[in-house]
Amino acid sequence: MSTRPADNARTIVITGGNAGLGYGCAAALVSSTDGPWHVVVASRNADRTREAVDKLAGAIRPEHTAEAMSLDLASLASVRAFAAELAGRVASGTIPPLQALVCNAGVQAGTEQTRTADGFESTFGVNHLGHFLLVNELLPVLRAPARVVVVASGVHDPAQKAGVPVPSWNTAPALARGELGPDAASDNAFVAGQRRYSTSKLANIYFTYALARRLPPGVTANAYDPGMILGTGLQRSAPAPLRFVAKHVLPHAKPLVRRFVTDKLYTAEESGAVLAWLATAPGLADTTGAYFHQRQAIRSSDDSYDVARADQLWEDSVLLTTRPS
Repeated sequence: MSTRPADNARTIVITGGNAGLGYGCAAALVSSTDGPWHVVVASRNADRTREAVDKLAGAIRPEHTAEAMSLDLASLASVRAFAAELAGRVASGTIPPLQALVCNAGVQAGTEQTRTADGFESTFGVNHLGHFLLVNELLPVLRAPARVVVVASGVHDPAQKAGVPVPSWNTAPALARGELGPDAASDNAFVAGQRRYSTSKLANIYFTYALARRLPPGVTANAYDPGMILGTGLQRSAPAPLRFVAKHVLPHAKPLVRRFVTDKLYTAEESGAVLAWLATAPGLADTTGAYFHQRQAIRSSDDSYDVARADQLWEDSVLLTTRPS
């Protein structure tokens, strides 16, 4: 694997690129004939991120390059440090211009509420606020034509009946405290954890649509539902029995999952390839503010088109991620 990007290379950042869907996206990029790309695999575990890049070296085409960078979306200080380092390297020419940002990393909390380094409820703090700050910090160095792709989920849409409790919206400050809307008042701890996840995915779509309305010409933003991907680390904070089922049982019971839960069931490689396509396909250069499942733009939930709510989320997120004076 070459260690020096080609002169005409472009940089793409993939959060959570060391495993699961993110790694599937990175693997599709480095093995593609489209390029050259300099792939930045950004994840919080430095050792696993380096291992992922070493693994990519086995399939990488000579025109591409890849590197590992540490990024903890549960820490606004880490997000700012990552963005500052990346922007500085782009400005100095040590890495190619930044032309794509894939917001993929995410957590699904278990029965116990956990907090980010800044005191936010972890699901909302990582899945929305961390990516919100990252995108806004990197916007000044995104060179058109450029793209932002946000990984959402069909669980945000009650009409899809995805087997997860539907979103229960509240104000951003309340969600950051772990407080769902009033219709979640009777949830037990497990249901509340699941509902916080679906609500964070609705926030991802509000963010994508609001971002698309604010971007300069030549820069696009789209959201993506990868479907259900079995065997990933998304359930790492779930209770032990659920983690065991997710890791060891469900991957071997795909026909039952398709029949009784969802037919939107894919491997990390399959959905990762689509995610890479969304971030790089020339035919999508003018597509923005859309929601995709696989390679088709579809309608997101009815609630997701509430512009006033999306704009309020944006304004509140700015305040939540602004450093105290």
